[in-house]
Amino acid sequence: MTDQTYQLLLQMGPTVALPVPRELADALQAVQVTTSAGQPSGFQLTFAVSKTSVINTRLLPAGFFDPKIRVIVTVIVNGSPTVLIDGVITRHELTVSDQPGATTLTVTGEDLTLVMDLEHVRTCHPAQGAATRVAAICAKYFQYGIIPAPVPPVLLDIPNPVERIPVQAGTDLAYIRALADECGYVFYLEPGPAPGTSIAYWGPEVRVGVPQPALSVNLDAATNVESLSFTFDGQAREQMVLDIVEPNTKQIIKVPIPDIGLLRPPLAARPSLALRQRPVPNVAHLAPLTAALLGLAQTAQASDAISGQGQLDVLRYGHILQARRLVAVRGAGVAYDGLYFVASVTHDLRRGRYTQNFSLSRDGLIPLIPRVIT
Repeated sequence: MTDQTYQLLLQMGPTVALPVPRELADALQAVQVTTSAGQPSGFQLTFAVSKTSVINTRLLPAGFFDPKIRVIVTVIVNGSPTVLIDGVITRHELTVSDQPGATTLTVTGEDLTLVMDLEHVRTCHPAQGAATRVAAICAKYFQYGIIPAPVPPVLLDIPNPVERIPVQAGTDLAYIRALADECGYVFYLEPGPAPGTSIAYWGPEVRVGVPQPALSVNLDAATNVESLSFTFDGQAREQMVLDIVEPNTKQIIKVPIPDIGLLRPPLAARPSLALRQRPVPNVAHLAPLTAALLGLAQTAQASDAISGQGQLDVLRYGHILQARRLVAVRGAGVAYDGLYFVASVTHDLRRGRYTQNFSLSRDGLIPLIPRVIT
């Protein structure tokens, strides 16, 4: 263990979040932030409360912890700041106790996608492709520092307003996610890089890039992970198929969708076999090429048979493990060493301790590269 420490910056406010008062920062006991691929990020703050504390006498009565109050949590490790969450409060709970110092206020919330899911909207988007619609919707939330970053689909489908006008009937978030599903894309908000800003990413799930520092197990003094286990689930991987109707005989021909992707290359030298087959759903109204692209995206989503679960101490690891990125594993043996996709991370911050619980995933066994870069 090292003697390094971390610094935490907590900001709160109605729309523009400002650093909290010193009394509130001193009362903060624990912070928990969870980030997962395919799910909105969430947070939970725990404060110590007394009868005469500023929380009980001023902040709670004034609505400082009311739902939709903005919360930004930034942590600094080794001089490098990282925004863990930029979200809004959804609820708070006050637990009163007769024991001195045992009364607590627990504040729970989600990332800023929640504010995009509060109002039902019915509007038209004439002559706009999917990426243009996503950018226009995200731009409505500029006051929260949300920066649209849509990736245009391979097939640019700009509807002719004479023939068809896309209509949104639902919340902005539901509509953006529906557009993402049609293209085989994902949508999420990446907090930062500066506090008060977020990147609204709408595009294919990316599994390329520079890996994060290696997770080392069973390597004596080089070990930087407290625990790590792996599971090989033979039923996790599915083979997606397209049902094609032969025009003459009217028979259904099942065409397997290959597992290929420029932004989601294989991470293992021996991919697991797919034991299950599943047809690509809701493609009857789509053009053959569009249906094939959707099938490719769904095949990639159902391709991970290897999962890993672990815990690390950030101060010993020396970095903050980030979700939705690659990380290397070494020391687990020839079958399980190599690169993994970080599927989820839960940050648990307390005074003097910063731990992370994480989950990893990839498509098979044996690393593609003979040696893991640390």
